[in-house]
Amino acid sequence: MKKAFELHLMRYILSFLLLTWASLNYAQSPGKTRVLIIFDASGSMTTSIEKSTRIQIAKKMAIKLIDSLSSFPNVEIALRVYGHQKTADLKDCKDSRLEVPFAPNNLVIMKKKVNSLVPKGWTPIAYSLQECEKDFPAEKGVRNLVIIITDGLEECTGDPCLISQALQKKGIFLKPFIIGLGSSEQFKLNFECAGTYYDANTEKDFENVVGVVVSQAMNATSCQVNLLDKQLRPIETNVLMSIYDAATKKLLFNYEHTMNGRGVPDTLFLDPLRKYDITVHTMPPVFKNNVELVVGKHNIIAIDVPQGNIAFSCLGKTNYADLKAVITAHGQHQTINVQTFNTTKRYLTGVYDLEILTVPRIYFDSLVVAQNATSNITIPQPGRLQINKTRNLVCAIYRVQNGKMEWVADVSDEYYQTIIMQPGKYVIVGRNKPETRTIYTFEKEFTITSANTTEINI
Repeated sequence: MKKAFELHLMRYILSFLLLTWASLNYAQSPGKTRVLIIFDASGSMTTSIEKSTRIQIAKKMAIKLIDSLSSFPNVEIALRVYGHQKTADLKDCKDSRLEVPFAPNNLVIMKKKVNSLVPKGWTPIAYSLQECEKDFPAEKGVRNLVIIITDGLEECTGDPCLISQALQKKGIFLKPFIIGLGSSEQFKLNFECAGTYYDANTEKDFENVVGVVVSQAMNATSCQVNLLDKQLRPIETNVLMSIYDAATKKLLFNYEHTMNGRGVPDTLFLDPLRKYDITVHTMPPVFKNNVELVVGKHNIIAIDVPQGNIAFSCLGKTNYADLKAVITAHGQHQTINVQTFNTTKRYLTGVYDLEILTVPRIYFDSLVVAQNATSNITIPQPGRLQINKTRNLVCAIYRVQNGKMEWVADVSDEYYQTIIMQPGKYVIVGRNKPETRTIYTFEKEFTITSANTTEINI
């Protein structure tokens, strides 16, 4: 008995681990990824650092970076180098070249090219970033990443920050990684607006940074979206969430919010290199913009969406073919929803104005929707008006409200007309169409009662 239990337990644990591994592996392999390494081979890279030079350390770490990236499936790598073709005295601000383009199985060529680089010229970072737009092949559904290894500030015209932000908005690449060798505080201030910046002032620093960059570049980050009620409890669910790239505004995912088997919001895996705009499709929708994820931790994204219900019903049979109600936020004109009668729909807690499309219209102002409560709107059963005309008339139906005449409906040119109407007292006002004298205007009062037909001959 004990052995059978232990065997069952082992099978359960193994199944759980396999499912977990499969979900993580799926989340961390989102499709093809292209990584462009922009390598600084300007003259300043000959500067000594510890017992070596910056260029020697940068070469060693670039090769380690290439090896680490190539261990992931569906990854292509390319190499752009600047400052390596012209000497510094020429001040060439276009000394930047794609040395190894994107292609599968190009690792040997990449490493050979890195090892052959000799530092010479200037530091045209902005120009290199601008040129890398042409380096990425046009292909949908690919993550494009940029990793810059540099030891100097921009020496030419152009602003790396502005160019980086513009290309991110165009969707050319995600937020770049910038590894600065032997850098200062000013160096960091100049580059953190262009991407995620890391200091590497020693060889050990560089090695650690490469590990962090690879992890952030290639692994998805877990998160959950907590839809909060009034008491800040994450219990709201069963609503669509649309997730957009905050830079490009491109729609990335549609997820129906779900509670997992433990009764908590289900886990999502998202690319930590993006910022996100999230739309929760409540009535009305709720927006949370510029959401950033912290790598290496499970992120909680909290959004306030307390909700209640509005339910519409009619006493008895409606007789309306498709009765609806228009819902707007109190004091506003934009329609939030048009809800069909005899249904219940969830809305954000708040105050709403309603217009029920009966004949005549029924209005409810300042309806309060409270959390987890249902505001029930019930209207009387309508009656039926049968109009029989024996002559050609121009006329309409009105009612007196607060001492004033209000239009209700037009009488058609047909000789027989049926109108479904709410109970109440009304009057038909009109005249014989060929008549040219106003004094021959007629009025005929009538009453509509629920579930009954009122017949008028005019």
